[in-house]
Amino acid sequence: MNTKKIFFTFIIFGGALALISCGKSNHSDGHDHAASGNAEEDSAGLLYEEVMKVHDEAMMKMDEIYKLQKELKDQIAAAPQLVEEKRKEIEAKISELDSARRGMMNWMHEFHPETDSLDEQAYREYLEVEMEKVKIVKDDILDAIARAKEE
Repeated sequence: MNTKKIFFTFIIFGGALALISCGKSNHSDGHDHAASGNAEEDSAGLLYEEVMKVHDEAMMKMDEIYKLQKELKDQIAAAPQLVEEKRKEIEAKISELDSARRGMMNWMHEFHPETDSLDEQAYREYLEVEMEKVKIVKDDILDAIARAKEE
C-alpha cells in the first residue's frame, strides 16, 4: 500500500473516530447526564473527554510522522553511497515512526466506549485503562518524532 493510500485511509478513519467521539462525549444512551446530578456519571463523562483530548493531541502529530518518514526515505534515496551504519540508523527511525503510527491506529480500532453495555463503574474503569493506553501511544509518537529529528 503506498503512502498516499495510507494517508487517506488514516484521514478517513481519523475523521470517523472524531465524529463518533463527538457524539459520545455525553454518553449516547439518550440521557442528559449533565442534568442527572450523578457525580459518578459526570466524572466518567469528564474522563472520556480527557481520553479524547490526549488522543487528539497525539493525532495532531500524525502528519508530522508522515512528513518525517518521507524526509528520511528521501535521505536514503538521495544517498546511495550512504554508510551502512547510517542507513540502518535512518531505517530504524522510519520503523519507529511507523510503529508509533500503527500504535495509534490500533488504539483507535480497539477503543469501544460502549456505555449501553456497561454500568457507570465499569465504564469509568474502562476509560481509566484506555487513558493509560492512549498516554503510552502519545508518548511513543512524541518519542519517535524526537528521535527522527536527531542528527
